[in-house]
Amino acid sequence: MLTRRDFVRTGALATAGAAAGVDLGAAPSRLPQAYFGLHPFIEQNPKAVFIRRTKVPHKMHEESKRREGLSLAREIFVPLDQPGIPVSHRIVLKPNVCSVRSKDRPDVENWGTGTDPQFYEGMVMGLKEIGLKKFHFVEANNFHAWNYRGFVDINERHGIEMNEPSRRVRNFRDGYEMTWSKVPDGVVYTSIPHYAPVNEPDTWLLNIAKWKAHGMCLTQSVKNEQGLVILPYVRFCPGWQMVTGAPEFMQPNIHPRVEPVINRLFESHRRMNYARYDSTARLSPMHQEIWAHKTCDNMSVLKTGLAMIEGIYGRDGNGFGIGNDYLSNLVMFSKDKFRLDLIGLYLGGHEPGNINVYRIAKERGLSDTFNPWDVPVYEWVGGEAVPRKLTDFARTPLKTYYLQKPGEPEYHLVNEPFDYDRYKL
Repeated sequence: MLTRRDFVRTGALATAGAAAGVDLGAAPSRLPQAYFGLHPFIEQNPKAVFIRRTKVPHKMHEESKRREGLSLAREIFVPLDQPGIPVSHRIVLKPNVCSVRSKDRPDVENWGTGTDPQFYEGMVMGLKEIGLKKFHFVEANNFHAWNYRGFVDINERHGIEMNEPSRRVRNFRDGYEMTWSKVPDGVVYTSIPHYAPVNEPDTWLLNIAKWKAHGMCLTQSVKNEQGLVILPYVRFCPGWQMVTGAPEFMQPNIHPRVEPVINRLFESHRRMNYARYDSTARLSPMHQEIWAHKTCDNMSVLKTGLAMIEGIYGRDGNGFGIGNDYLSNLVMFSKDKFRLDLIGLYLGGHEPGNINVYRIAKERGLSDTFNPWDVPVYEWVGGEAVPRKLTDFARTPLKTYYLQKPGEPEYHLVNEPFDYDRYKL
């Protein structure tokens, strides 16, 4: 029997759904409890990757994208009357908000540079249905572009707090709206600052990455959490320029022996004859080595509740204004970020063993594999997990400019065969 409180709440949800173009009246019975959690099968299979096929007719069809987010949220987030994640927790939302506006191309042609905003909104709506009220949107980059695709409007409509990306030098000294984390066994960083409330008690992180190409091959979930790090510490990609050449106030947080350690590790990897260590690309093999270790430093201090890759439409190119979108109609998710990215790499046409960061993560004990064939794969169908083979899913070639080889097109697949039996690490 519905109480008056339930009736009022249902009416409020219906009003919100109408404003967003979604019929919330069709929602299953999910009255809020004191706790919430992930679907039991996801919790019981933390090393598995789940793939949902979506039904979006066109990348600009807002209602269907929002509905896909809402439907998936209703299936994977469940209210609990026993200990789980308290609904009083603050939910940290990390979409990829790399919105690009170009004078040379209409906005619609650059829509795939970041997480789809309507899918993001649908996920938020599903979380609100089970009683969550405290949401924080966190992003270090592209503040000027946050609303090209409507993220600011969505956040304001749903009462989601947004961080202020810029900081002054004195803010780091005073710890203004930031959380410092000591990096265990760091290679580049000894401590990393994240935007509050990331890494604070009573928080839960939802990572909604984009399936797109980038100079580090594909962006995906591990790289997406780079954007939780405060400027200018977030600059992982510029190589030595942002290590030995980093601003003076950053130097106390950089490992004092970073240069000899990185050089030793790099030479070790080069001698192992991994692919593309002879590349003369601007984002060179050394840039990739430094980026990988900064990324692993960051991963070692972040705990993610659930990682997702929104691939309703994927994108090739350079991650920004160069590239094209492809309607791939997939959403991938897992409790394990590294394993999730391996599946995303393979389905994007690449061979994961060729990508430095995933091998280095295995070396550093942050991941137990960089072989996509080690990962159990399930198709998520109507709220249930159906066992699948990786080859049951079509691959969408997402060409990248990662470590171009001599004579190779600038945008290419990193798909050289890799001997996983030989390189056990």
